[in-house]
Amino acid sequence: MTRRVLVTGGAGYIGSVIVDQLLERGLSVFVLDDLSTGHRDAVARRASFVQGNVGNGELVEALLGQERIDAIIHMAAFALVPESVAQPGKYVTNNVTAARVLLEAAVRAKIRRFVFSSSCAVYGHPAVIPITEDSPQAPVNPYGETKRDFEKLLADYGPRNGLGVVSLRYFNAAGATEQRGEDHDPETHLIPNILAVALGKQPAVSIFGTDYPTADGTAVRDYIHVVDIADAHVRALEVSLDSGAPVAVNLGTGAGQSVRQVVEVARRLTGRPIATVERARRPGDPPALVAAVQRAATVLGWRTKHSSLEEILESAWQWHRAHPQGYRGGGEGT
Repeated sequence: MTRRVLVTGGAGYIGSVIVDQLLERGLSVFVLDDLSTGHRDAVARRASFVQGNVGNGELVEALLGQERIDAIIHMAAFALVPESVAQPGKYVTNNVTAARVLLEAAVRAKIRRFVFSSSCAVYGHPAVIPITEDSPQAPVNPYGETKRDFEKLLADYGPRNGLGVVSLRYFNAAGATEQRGEDHDPETHLIPNILAVALGKQPAVSIFGTDYPTADGTAVRDYIHVVDIADAHVRALEVSLDSGAPVAVNLGTGAGQSVRQVVEVARRLTGRPIATVERARRPGDPPALVAAVQRAATVLGWRTKHSSLEEILESAWQWHRAHPQGYRGGGEGT
């Protein structure tokens, strides 16, 4: 049974919510984060925090041994697609090379379970929607390539050394809890940018592409509440693996929402006139990304509970209204 968990990247958007859920379940939680993109104030006080990078082998070895860690949830990755195109070496160094240092240390420490934050970016431009986990992996940017490459490394190296491996490929993370929300710089995600317009912080939200082969011409994505994503990670710590084989699981709702649909729901929920600006498609953006969700139900016993678009937007709206400066408003995590 898992009792002591290391969450790398636990000061980030999704990682901080995972930390909260682990603590709620009575586990001892340790966070390793270099704060290059995360926020110290996003980490719950009851979690033990260490500032550092997963590529620091000496630090990782000491942490795993001294704290008698049972399992690792690995969230510490760079995740901006345009940046990955501009600086591919940065992404390989952090997302693969440094992550391998963590993996090798985990094997030496005899960690029993490694849960990896992967992405639907491993699929690239899928030929069939919804996307099953057996769909070809053909990422179209360095970010997706690094997720694919570390998944493969985990699958090859982990089980041979007694490490149970679960890779969770999420679709579009969104929403907030009362304490935790999205605070990125720069902010590239659609929903916080829409809400920034509603709050008067931006004049308009950009719609990239209005000529896709979709119902209204805008891109379709599968939005999943961060609370549901965190729940899947907690479940992955204890799931039984068939003969110790690694498993990859999509995290999504199985339904897609277009950009225009998201804007319209946001207008209705906020009561604000949210201006939009139509722009050309961004290179590499597929028309639709929607998850097949059967494996998540079978393997994890997991289904989304909070991922209606209305609940996602309402939770994000409440968080952004309460935290207009994000975590820069001060106050350590509760």
